[in-house]
Amino acid sequence: MARSSLDIESIKHKVEEIINRVRKYGDEEIVRFYESFFGKRVLEKENIRVSESEFEEAYTSVPEDFIEAIKVALKNVEKFHREQLPRKLWITEVSEGAYVGQFWTPIESVGAYIPGGRAAYPSTALMTIVPAKVAGVEKIIVCTPPRPDGSVHPVTLATLSIIGIKDVFKVGGAHAVAAMAFGTQTIPKVEKVVGPGNIWVATAKKLLYGIIDIDFIAGPSEVLIIADDSANPYYVAIDMIAQAEHDPLAAAVLVTTSPELSKEVSELLDNLVRSSPRGGIIEESLKRNGAIIVVNDLKEAFDFANKYAPEHLEIIVKEINLAEVTKVIKNAGSVFIGPYTPVALGDYILGTNHVLPTNMFAKKRGGLNVLDFIKVIDVQYVTNEGVTKLGPYAVKLAKEEGLAEHANSVKVRLKRTV
Repeated sequence: MARSSLDIESIKHKVEEIINRVRKYGDEEIVRFYESFFGKRVLEKENIRVSESEFEEAYTSVPEDFIEAIKVALKNVEKFHREQLPRKLWITEVSEGAYVGQFWTPIESVGAYIPGGRAAYPSTALMTIVPAKVAGVEKIIVCTPPRPDGSVHPVTLATLSIIGIKDVFKVGGAHAVAAMAFGTQTIPKVEKVVGPGNIWVATAKKLLYGIIDIDFIAGPSEVLIIADDSANPYYVAIDMIAQAEHDPLAAAVLVTTSPELSKEVSELLDNLVRSSPRGGIIEESLKRNGAIIVVNDLKEAFDFANKYAPEHLEIIVKEINLAEVTKVIKNAGSVFIGPYTPVALGDYILGTNHVLPTNMFAKKRGGLNVLDFIKVIDVQYVTNEGVTKLGPYAVKLAKEEGLAEHANSVKVRLKRTV
């Protein structure tokens, strides 16, 4: 069925040019670009980095109830991601005198891209930075686009201040990704870049993968809702348009066993679109990638969901529990169970991560998590007895592969054990 994706090839050459200019000119290219973009000089090399006074001014300018909401969200995001931490070290004896295991260590430096400019996305700051902090990443920086006056949205800065991030730089798009990949006179180079963004960000991340590690390429947002005749049609319809309001390329799909529900939701959608302040975007999104599909039973619905592999999957059916869901759902970025669990709760306050795979990439991985910020390192220790027992097998395998010195590196140790 219809589904939008980012046409990276259409701007690949332009992004390559941006990357090359940032690598060659650094801060000078960032200043030049924004002067061209806004038609006036909004940045100087000296103020690409957000100052302490800008943080202070931002924090005092945002409402107290917003500060309270961010603190509640922060607590939940931290708690959720702390549960993901693996044990620091494990060791097992595979043979007498031969011990193997793993330990993990955090990536040393990470850059988080926070979309911005005209709008603010404080929740994305939480979702990209908190898992890195929980993992123990030592150096975390943020790049976010400036507004036409050269400032960063106060909501974004206040959130970053609450999280404890002070290395924030006023640059967005492909310029930001390139700056974090190579470093400039002001912006430090990092090992990994995470966070969603527009097609320019996505293309730069794809082109620079290998120079930096990345999370994944995030495309237009998606929701798939599985519902039966017990579902409230208004809940279903409002959740569909909540996803559709993101972007004209977003997808919102209902799969239901109830023909009656499908009709009610369809009628509600028409009314809700007309009354929404983002009605134009929602209407285009639903025309492009919206659908209501009636199926014979829930098995058919779950089979469809696994093939579609949605970013967000809502399940609003009677008599289903978490254990059953884990058995039937194989491919989804994040699953929301029950009539009182809209995607928006997960986006903002539950603590689960909203940086999720789109465009069927949920068949390959889940959402951003603590494991994205750690490296798992194998470790092995062999005693005299261990090499005596296992060494001859290693020598045999090395000879079969024609690697004589591999075999010899074991043989010299076997000689010393007799």
